[in-house]
Amino acid sequence: MLGVFEYYLTGYRRTWRASVFSSFLLPLLTVLSFGVGVGAYVDGGIGGVPYLDWIVPGLIASTAMQVAIGESSWPVLGGFSWQRTYYSQIAAPLRIIDIVGGLLAFVLVRVLASAVAFVVVAAAFGALRSGRAMLTLPVALLLAASVALPVAAFAATIRSDSYMVIVFRFAVIPMTLFAGVFFPVESLPPVVRPLAYLSPLWHGVDLCRAAALGLAPAWSVPGHLVYLGLWVVGGWLLAVSRFRSRLVH
Repeated sequence: MLGVFEYYLTGYRRTWRASVFSSFLLPLLTVLSFGVGVGAYVDGGIGGVPYLDWIVPGLIASTAMQVAIGESSWPVLGGFSWQRTYYSQIAAPLRIIDIVGGLLAFVLVRVLASAVAFVVVAAAFGALRSGRAMLTLPVALLLAASVALPVAAFAATIRSDSYMVIVFRFAVIPMTLFAGVFFPVESLPPVVRPLAYLSPLWHGVDLCRAAALGLAPAWSVPGHLVYLGLWVVGGWLLAVSRFRSRLVH
C-alpha cells in the first residue's frame, strides 16, 4: 500500500506547484464571489450568521468532495483503460487492497491540502467563528473517503469516459447545489429534502458548519459519523470487488 502511495506521490511531485497555486486561488475566488459578492445581498445573513461565515464551511466540504471525486474518477478509468497502470501494479505483484488503499491515501492527501488552503483563506477573511474550526479538516477527509471509494468502484466498472459524465451531471452537480452548501436545505420543497439528506455531502456540510460556527449540528454528531462511515465501508468493499473483477481473471 505504501508503495502504491509512493507511486502517486512521485507523479504528483511534478505537478504540485500548479496544484498548490490553484488550491489557494480557488478558495479565494469562491469566497470573494459567493461569500462577499452574493453575501452583500443577503440581508441579516442566515440564522443571524453573516452569509460569508455561513457559506465557508459548506464550501470547505464541497471542495473536499470535488477534489476527491476528481482524483478517483478519470484517473482511475485511465489507470484501467489508457495507461493500464493497475495491470502493471497487480503484476508486481501487489494485492488489490494495496492498490485501492494506496489510491485512497493519495486522494486524502490531496483533499487535506485543498482543505487546509481553504481554511487559511477563510481565516484571512475572518470567516471562522469557533476554535473548533480545525475539526473541519478530519470531517473533510471522512467525506472525501465516503465519495472517492464509490466513484473509484464505478470508474473501475466502466469502459468509456462518456459514462463518467453521468457522475458529474446527476450526482456531483445536484449535490453541490442542493446539499446545503449555498442555502439551507430547509428552503427546499419538503418532497425533495430527503434526497439532500441522503447525500454524503449534506452530512459533511452540517458537521463542518457546526465546527466552524461553534453550533450544534442539525443531526447528532454520531449519526453523521456513522452515516459517512457506512459510505466508506460500503465504498471500500465495492471498490475492492470491482478492482478485483477487473484485474484478476
